Amino acid sequence: MDLEVKGIAASPKRQVLLSYQGWRPNTRLSHGPRPAEVPCLDLGKLGDSEDEDGDNGSLYNAGQPQTGPPRLSSSFRRGTQLQNTHVQYHNIEQAARRPELKKIEDLQPEKQRVDEFTILDEKALLQQGYTNSPYTMQHSIRKFDVEEVAAERKKQAVVEQVMLDQLCRAVISDPEQNGNSDIYKMDPVLPGLSTAPLRFRKRTLHETKIKTRSALTENMLSNKLRFDGRLLLRNGRDACRELIGFYFNCDKSLTIYEYRKFGKNRTNALPFILKGIYMHQRGQRKGKPYTLNDFFVGADLTFLSLQHPGLPESVKQKPLFTIRVTNIDEMAKTFLKTYNVENEENPIKEEDDQKKTLRNVQDNLRTKLSKRGVRIVSGLGKYFHELDKKQNRIITKEDYRRALKAFHLEVTEEDFESLWLVLHDDNNGELDYTEFTRAILGEMNEYRKAFVRKAYMKLDYNKIGTVPMVDIRKCYCARKHPQVIAGNATEEEIKSSFLETLEDACSNPTEVSFGEFEDYYEGLSIGILDDEDFINILRNPWGI
Repeated sequence: MDLEVKGIAASPKRQVLLSYQGWRPNTRLSHGPRPAEVPCLDLGKLGDSEDEDGDNGSLYNAGQPQTGPPRLSSSFRRGTQLQNTHVQYHNIEQAARRPELKKIEDLQPEKQRVDEFTILDEKALLQQGYTNSPYTMQHSIRKFDVEEVAAERKKQAVVEQVMLDQLCRAVISDPEQNGNSDIYKMDPVLPGLSTAPLRFRKRTLHETKIKTRSALTENMLSNKLRFDGRLLLRNGRDACRELIGFYFNCDKSLTIYEYRKFGKNRTNALPFILKGIYMHQRGQRKGKPYTLNDFFVGADLTFLSLQHPGLPESVKQKPLFTIRVTNIDEMAKTFLKTYNVENEENPIKEEDDQKKTLRNVQDNLRTKLSKRGVRIVSGLGKYFHELDKKQNRIITKEDYRRALKAFHLEVTEEDFESLWLVLHDDNNGELDYTEFTRAILGEMNEYRKAFVRKAYMKLDYNKIGTVPMVDIRKCYCARKHPQVIAGNATEEEIKSSFLETLEDACSNPTEVSFGEFEDYYEGLSIGILDDEDFINILRNPWGI
């Protein structure tokens, strides 16, 4: 029958629509009392019965008319069926869209294609824009003067210590007194002192005839060449040692001291390599003594670990270790060359050919790495670290071939063989992978590396060789980044992008080693031509 609500005739279909919209009529005004043939509504009997559980979800059966109240379980089933139908439709729609999503994932190059420009590369390039000068001209001059005075004091302290060690050593403490002398062969010796050195058994200075080995005077030792150096190691504790060396032109000898600082005021200079005449241990000049021409910025000095028992254990793990010359006294070298032209050696032609070979390979690859250098350089380090099963950074020739192919670094077979002959000077078939990476990709100059080491030394204040990622987050400052100043990004966004790219370069995402920190900035340095721009990238976030 039709219902009439407030003068509006409503059909059952319209009533259902109005009820669905939440509108309810005032039934007391529109209806009279309940007819006698309509049963009374009992709310207690509206629960599902066991018979209704067997219903196959049929809502209405024409053969069996229902006169009682509607079965709510059937209504619930209908709602459930509608929900199931919607879920099935959603699953079908998602299944139909999966091929498209797969195609989109194929276009993402972060995990599959190393030779493509990725989001990580884009985040790493944000650091290249951090080139604004952090200081004013007056402030920069003041800081430069302070650093110059501190460096001069450090050099002067080491020079004084070297002169004291070479000139003020007492004769009684000279190691030559350990040998036997004819004067003391017949002297009576107590039984317990037969194995003691001679200088401890005979302490009378007026009877000894032993003299110091060298008769060098202060004037002769003053003709020296001072240079700074660093160890070519990935261990942060050893790589950040401050080494200062001296080459004495009078006897062609050299010595290297380590400058140490304890607290704010206490400093000390200790011998790292004792004074002596040393030979080249690698290259075309192997077996020849070091000369004045062998000392220049970027030169490598190789030494045998067995000749220096006082070295740290981490340095003595390999038979050879290398010290890179980072700075040199050019005025002293020019002066010594003026008065010493007799022993000058001409450069070997083979060395020039080797440098040309390395330069050609590096130029071909570095042009391709200008925008993805961070990911490639750090990725090679991680790749070689996983291959390093012996934990001595030595990998075979075939491993290098596969690494170049995996990172899409195209090197011709002829260039690869030439490169291998240059780097591989012995016949054991193995090569240090850090040396291979530096040779094939090149490396930043020593001026840039000095600031990288300074930044890491500031972070690794305990000198343990690794820095927790938590300390990196605390120390990194993005307040002066151009994107932050322009309002295009927040400090947290710039910091997060840096940390994400740095974590990707680390084998352990919770800490950063010196080698990984250096690899990150090594790759970033490829796309930066100006040295001062690169230095500002380190000065701005780390405050050095």
